Amino acid sequence: MAKERRLDELEFGAWRAFLYVYATVVPKLDQKMEREHGLSFSQFEVLTWIALAGKQGVRMSDLASKVVLSPSGVTRAVDQLERRGLVSRCVFEEDKRGQLAAITAEGRTALRKATDSHVQDLREHFVGHLSRADLECMAASMRAVLAGEGTTLPD
Repeated sequence: MAKERRLDELEFGAWRAFLYVYATVVPKLDQKMEREHGLSFSQFEVLTWIALAGKQGVRMSDLASKVVLSPSGVTRAVDQLERRGLVSRCVFEEDKRGQLAAITAEGRTALRKATDSHVQDLREHFVGHLSRADLECMAASMRAVLAGEGTTLPD
């Protein structure tokens, strides 16, 4: 059976809406995060995952599997956060080739402030425009796309 050569109107409309929402909302969130907290959206995401790892820190390789960045992008973000004193790095004792990244006290303070405003921004620019049913449908739809691509959202 041959596949359709074109998307139908609903398929194309859903794809375009997804792209335009991403292209509209993410830059707004990124610019506001940078302006108010001096963090890029990527740095904020990396800092969040490092904080979630707790005092023991997180291996760089594990961090790379959780964020929407390439391994080199993760390294660059951690380098930048480390220069600002928001994270520290040390050698992973179980594997001398690996490194652990851990959040510092200054990093926790910065993350707390950034998270408070980020949640407000998400409500203003994203979730505030959707009903609970919309959110459930969207979450299920995005999980279905990821499953179809052989992946899942990180825990």
